[in-house]
Amino acid sequence: MTTTYYEKLDETVHSHVCQNGLTVRVVHRPGFTRKMAYFVTDFGAVHTDFELDGKTYHVPAGIAHFLEHKMFELQGRDVSAEFAALGANVNAFTSYDMTAYYFTCSENFRESLALLLEFVSTPYFPEESVQREMGIIDQEIGMYQDTPDSQVFENLMQCMYQSHPIRVPILGSRESIREITPELLSICHRAFYTPANMILCVVGDVDAQEVIAVADKVLGRSKRSAGQKLRPWQEEMTVEKANCHANMEVAMPTFQMALKAEPEPEGEGAARAEIVGDLAAEVLFGESSELYLELYEKGLIDSSFGGGYESVDGCAMLSCGGDSDDAFAVRDAILAAAPRLMEKGIEKEAFLRMKRSAMGRRIRDLDSFDSTCFRVCAYHFSGFDYFDFPKVYETVQPAEVLEFIRRVAAEERCSLSVIDPK
Repeated sequence: MTTTYYEKLDETVHSHVCQNGLTVRVVHRPGFTRKMAYFVTDFGAVHTDFELDGKTYHVPAGIAHFLEHKMFELQGRDVSAEFAALGANVNAFTSYDMTAYYFTCSENFRESLALLLEFVSTPYFPEESVQREMGIIDQEIGMYQDTPDSQVFENLMQCMYQSHPIRVPILGSRESIREITPELLSICHRAFYTPANMILCVVGDVDAQEVIAVADKVLGRSKRSAGQKLRPWQEEMTVEKANCHANMEVAMPTFQMALKAEPEPEGEGAARAEIVGDLAAEVLFGESSELYLELYEKGLIDSSFGGGYESVDGCAMLSCGGDSDDAFAVRDAILAAAPRLMEKGIEKEAFLRMKRSAMGRRIRDLDSFDSTCFRVCAYHFSGFDYFDFPKVYETVQPAEVLEFIRRVAAEERCSLSVIDPK
């Protein structure tokens, strides 16, 4: 085990790679009674193609989310009730590129941690239970289809991307989930729910050696290789469609637009791309930008407007959205503002203030146990130690941000999704 003190953040982190390949990171917060643990696999909704034991698989869309639901079931046991009996709250989520299981507690931490590791690492997929889960997820899909915020984003992804699986909702479709079988769930679990493909992150006043001991006891010391992800999608930087439109039960029109960016590199490059992208969003249409004030005064946007930089395995984008009676005018104004920025440039002092403000928000986010666990895990899979982000901020220059805007804020990279009232 290694212990690192990050002076700029006043954080002490214990790190260890177990014999079975599991990475363990314990962020020590002395004096706190609350504790949180994230157990995360590098397997999300976009990872539908992979190799395992020399065989190639293409699994149905939505299987990562389906698997997340099924992991809470152990033979003859109620996992949620067992956590409740320990005084712990347990939950999980599936994103496009990872699946996380987590709990919070103030007592019985060791027992809760052992239960978390046990149920996530124990496959149990009886046929009857899988069939029953299809009905539950079918209802969940229907709920999301009736939610404007979900639909405006999912329509946007279909406009932007030609082949990347971000085109498909995380939950899959009503058709794709009916192709999921207990055998396919077992294959995905064997491929990606192996310790070498996972990370355990704990935040709180806990003993790191105890965390490692529990992990070794529950998961064992044997190392198994993970499935090899395949990424067959080949994306051009032009969008599939410039805009798309739908009608739903909304009080006023809502929109989301995005500008297609190159996929992130790995390691420090991933952190740098995100920081540059976030600063570009602030410069171009953030609350401190000239454009934001102009759009607000014209009544084209209101307090619902916001945006930033987003990335998923194999794709990235600058996005914004909110309520507006004329989303096309907002889009045109953003595209027109980019060349003006190129000519004007970014004032040095203003850029330094912006960097300090952005880094300050990230530092404040570390007060959240949930945000800390999430970012530590997500950046681990990108090959970067998240607590090194201040070093990256220090070296980012205005020219990088302007180059990003010049490259990305182009009409051929832009898609707009609008939902109008019925």
